[in-house]
This record gives sequence, structure tokens and C-alpha cells, in this order.
Amino acid sequence: MAEFSSAAIEKRATQGAFVKRQLFGEPPAISSREVSLSGKTAIVTGGNTGLGFECCKQLLELGLSRLIIAVRTPSKGEEAKKQLLLTSKGKSKIEITKLDLASYDSITAFVEYTKTLDRLDIVINNAGVCKRAFELDPRTGHEETIQVNHLGNSLFVILLLPVLQTKNSPDHPGRLSFVSSDTPAWAKFKEQTSIPILPAFDNQTSFEWSDRYGTSKLLGQLFLRELAERVPSSVAIVNATNPGLCKSGLDREFRGSLAGHVARVMQAALARKASVGARSLTDAALNHGAASHGQYIEDGKVVPMAPFVYRPQGEKIAKQLWRETMDELAFAHVEEIINGLTK
Repeated sequence: MAEFSSAAIEKRATQGAFVKRQLFGEPPAISSREVSLSGKTAIVTGGNTGLGFECCKQLLELGLSRLIIAVRTPSKGEEAKKQLLLTSKGKSKIEITKLDLASYDSITAFVEYTKTLDRLDIVINNAGVCKRAFELDPRTGHEETIQVNHLGNSLFVILLLPVLQTKNSPDHPGRLSFVSSDTPAWAKFKEQTSIPILPAFDNQTSFEWSDRYGTSKLLGQLFLRELAERVPSSVAIVNATNPGLCKSGLDREFRGSLAGHVARVMQAALARKASVGARSLTDAALNHGAASHGQYIEDGKVVPMAPFVYRPQGEKIAKQLWRETMDELAFAHVEEIINGLTK
């Protein structure tokens, strides 16, 4: 992992630093003079709305030849496709494919589809959920936020690694970037003392909507740390990016509630436009090479993740969480896949 001073790690995590970034920071825009995606294929999950949709537009503006939008509801994807075809002016192939990150079957089916592609250069995993109420997924028994944002995301990333490796070369590896957040820096992560950890999230008494999203994104940072220790950047460059607080629609479940009202006030004062926040997704996938593998990118720079990630307790929990995640996903032979990538 990149080396950061303790002071830099803690300073970035303060709410004052967050407000300063929101008011004065901005992800870099990429022009077609700098990058051409002609001939390349990209996948964007959750690309029918918000940040994902704006990211799709930016990729098309850079000349992307083939865009695959992976969405839970294909009909919504088709509506987005109509608008995106105007951006591409008919020069790009745009496809809508079903992907539900809450469903292991849907993830494995989607990855099987990617194996049939002629090439795959870029994967931007933007899809995620922020749940207002506690809900267990009936297929797995896990709480929905953790199911989608951690377990589903982890399976998605691991299964795609050999696909990216096969369709690229060690000298020019494929890119996989997933969306993180400021919120892990402030997560309470009450479940960290539980052994095992994952079942603790399935207990309704511990559910607190205001903390669960940030905790789920913190799990993603811990996962990325462990993954990068096991899988070299020559297989695929995997990183996480923070778009900041954006007007993205992630808070749709809270509309009409007090929490929704507070969110609207914060958005009015601090939020970036989705088109601006989406630059961070595009930047992380295109502008950063092997040095960004296993790292967290914000406003065009590699910066520290949440302070918890670097603390002794964070290192311990990261290994415990990795072990539990491997066990949960053992049906897909994830450990064998990871071990095979390094041979």
C-alpha cells in the first residue's frame, strides 16, 4: 500500500477537510485530446442513472467503441440507452445487460457473458445501495446493504479478474475501479468486535441506517487492501474512487422522510453535480496506472483511505473479513481463482 503519514491520514478524514473538498476540490475532466477509447470495450454497472449514467456519457465522448451497461432492471437501461445514443451519435455500440449484485446467480451469469466478449478493457463498478430499513436477502440471509455493497461486489470483482487477465496483457492490464465514499472515515463499525463479523450484520438490533452504508464501504476498502496483497497489478489494475457528495439519486429511499430532508439541505449546500462527480470514476479507470493498484483515488490523486484501514485493529479485521468472505463465496471457488491468477 502507499505510504501516508499518520497526520495526513487523520487530516483527510475530518469533516472540515470533507467540506473543503466539496467546496474547492473537483475531479479532473478528461478530453478526447488526452485519451482516445476507440476500439475499446467498457462495462459500467448501474449506468442507467446518476453517476453511472454520466460516466457512460464521458466514456462515449472519449470515443469508446463498445459500452455495456449492466443494470438490475433492463427496461430502465433501455431508456438510458436512448439518451446515450445521442451522445455517441451512432458511432458506439451500446448494450444493456442484466446484473443484480444482490444475486450470486446473476453475478456468475453476467461474468459468463463477459467471457464471450472479443475484448474487455475497463470495468467501472458503480452500482450500490443505501437502505433505509433493515431487510434480509431471502436468497442468502444477509442484510441487503452488506449483500450488495460488500459480498456481491467482492464476488463480482474476483470473478472478473481472470476475464480481464485473459483479454489483456501484463504490460497493458485491464482496469477495474469501484466506487467508494467519504463515509468509511466516519463509520462506527459497531460489529468489528464480533466473531464472526458477517453474521453480526444480519441482526436487526445492530442495524442503524445512518452507519450501515459507511460501514459497507469501509468493508470495501478493507477488501481492496487484502486483494491487492494477493493479486498483482499485471493481472488487472484494481482501485477505488471517491466521487464525493453528489446529486446522484443514491438517497432515493429517503425521499419524503426527515433524513431525506436533511440530505436535500446538504446537497443544496455542498453536493457536486453528478456530471462532475462522475469524472472521478472516469479518472480512476483511465488516468492511473499500476501505482494505483489497491489504492483510493480522490479528485485525481491517490489519497489515504479511512484511518481504520491503517490501524492495527483495521489490519486484524481486514484479514478476518477476508477469511469470512472467502468462506461465504466458496461455492464460486474464489480462493482457487485468486491463487490461480498468481501462478
